[in-house]
Parts: sequence; structure tokens; C-alpha cells
Amino acid sequence: MRAAFLPGASRVDLRQVPDPVPGHGQVLLATRASTICGSDLRAIYREHLGEGPEAYQGVVGGHEPAGRVVAVGEGVERISVGDRVVVYHISGCGQCDECRRGYQISCTGQGRAAYGWQRDGGHADLLLAEERDLLVLPDELTFLDGAVVACGFGTAYEALCRVDVSGRDRVLVTGLGPVGCALGLLAKAMGALLVVGTDPSPQRRALALELGAVDHAVGGSDEELDALLGDGAEVAVDASGNGRGQLTALRHTRRWGRAALVGEGGHLSVDVSEVLIHRQLTVHGSWVTSTGRMSELLANLARWGLHPERLVSDTFTITEAARAYEVADAATGGKVGIVWPDGPDGPGEPGEPGA
Repeated sequence: MRAAFLPGASRVDLRQVPDPVPGHGQVLLATRASTICGSDLRAIYREHLGEGPEAYQGVVGGHEPAGRVVAVGEGVERISVGDRVVVYHISGCGQCDECRRGYQISCTGQGRAAYGWQRDGGHADLLLAEERDLLVLPDELTFLDGAVVACGFGTAYEALCRVDVSGRDRVLVTGLGPVGCALGLLAKAMGALLVVGTDPSPQRRALALELGAVDHAVGGSDEELDALLGDGAEVAVDASGNGRGQLTALRHTRRWGRAALVGEGGHLSVDVSEVLIHRQLTVHGSWVTSTGRMSELLANLARWGLHPERLVSDTFTITEAARAYEVADAATGGKVGIVWPDGPDGPGEPGEPGA
């Protein structure tokens, strides 16, 4: 099968590798969509920066996959051949307290491995996954919808649930990349009265408005936000991963408001008394989501008629993976996806021509 690896130095290495075979409790997917995350760019594509959970082990890239089941191993009970599934991108030990709660992202066991980081991910014709890591896609959602949910939309939904967004709230989103736009779209679906977004990029501000993710998009100055939000938003979420954006989110959360930080990276310097304590803020650090909450999100998206794939501005085939990463790294558009046809013209099932 064809598979894309990320050797660093902003390169993609496309190789032919043997087809995987499912073992006990494992499922083989024909990949149909595998989107690119900002974390892939930050910690793997440009250079290998990560340690621990973010250490790249030279595996097939891609931690946001969705596909169709083409084979199952012994002991698989819940998932069947033909199922359309999305992959929760952390495979945990299954035994620690975090795994038992469904938060494999925070697994403390020795067996923790992220797809696309420590075990083969979705940038390949076929993907070997653990049954416990799979969620069945509702019929109303596409494979590309599922891929976007696998990390970005799931991360956004978790943060909004943590801050308990509802029709009581105005929401401020700092950083209007794919996760920021997901936050805006989901906040509106969950009833938010008003969504204001900030980003230094005019292109990303324009795209967020075009997608309907925000009601107003501004550069992020205090004057702009004071004019739109007065004494601040009831809820603020940072998706910038930048200290300046994080501080903007906190400073423009109103008294007794709730804030969440989801953007990876950045160094935040804040006057704790002035900004947090005296203003009685509740601040959450929110890292990805759980399998339970992701399942809830998939059901809600189907009910709401909200398709996460609307964030995808560019798609490429697996043979164009290098170009896909170049476009994603330019950070001027929306989400970038690698896609496969789902039918007789696709790569086929194991043992078939083209597999």
C-alpha cells in the first residue's frame, strides 16, 4: 500500500509498504479521509520537536482518519466489515483511570500510542486500528466529516462543554484556524448569542466570516473587542496557541466568566490577581476529548445538520501528500485533507487489484 511518512525539514516521504493484517481485537480500514492537524505541522512536519506523548516515532503520519472496515481480527465484537468509522486518535492502555473514563488522550499507561505519532496513522491506503478506538459514523455524516471530528471538532466540542456554553452566552474565540472556526460553528449550534473571533490574518478572518463561524472577525485589539463585547464575553476560548492570543482571551472574559485554553504551545504571562482572581474567572485547560464525548458529538452533528467538512478548503490524493502539507503549512486557508474515492475506483480491499 501507499503510505506517507514525515521525516522532518518540511518534507513528506511517500513509500510502498506491506499491507497490515489485523490481529486479536484489531480492525483493518480502507482509509477514505485523513486530514492534517496543526500539531502535525508544529511538532513533526517542520522538525521533530515532540517528547513523550508528542514524540514522533517514524511511523505513517496522520492522526485524523476515517474509513470503511474491510477486515476484522479475532475477538472483534462491536465493529463489522462494511462499517463506516472514525478513529479516536489515541490508543490507550485501557486499564488506567483516564482510559476507563474514555480520556485515552491522558492515558498514563506504558502502552499509550497516538496514531500518526507512535503507531501508523491515516496517511495510507489501509490503517490498522484497535476496535476500542473506533466510533461508527452516523449515516448523515461523510468520511471527511469524520476525519475533521477525529481531532479538531472533538477538541472544540470538549472545550465548549467544559465552559458550558448555552444561549446565555456571548463567545470570544481567539485564533481562527480550523479549531477556532470549529469552536465558532459549534458554539452557535449550542445556542451562543454572539460569536466574536480574532486573528491577525486577514485571510483567516475573511474565511471565518464566509463559513459563518463568527458574527464578527477582528484583529484582536482591546479597542475592537471593547466595542463589540463591552465588559467582556461570558465565555472565551483560545485556539491560537500564542501567548498574546491567550492573554486576549482572558482579559476579555467578563467577571465571573469562563475561559478555556485549547491552542497548543505559547508562553503566557498574566497578572494573576488582576486578570484571574479579582475578576473571579474559571479557566480550563482542555486537551482533546473523550471517546464518550466524541460519540455524543457525532450524534449531535447528525441532528444539527452540521457538517465539519465545511472547514476543508483543499483536498488531495495520497500521491499528492507533499503538496497537501505545503498548503496546510501556508496557513492561509481552511483545513486540508487527503481523500480516497469510496467505491470501485478507490484503492480496493486487501487482496484486490490496487489494494
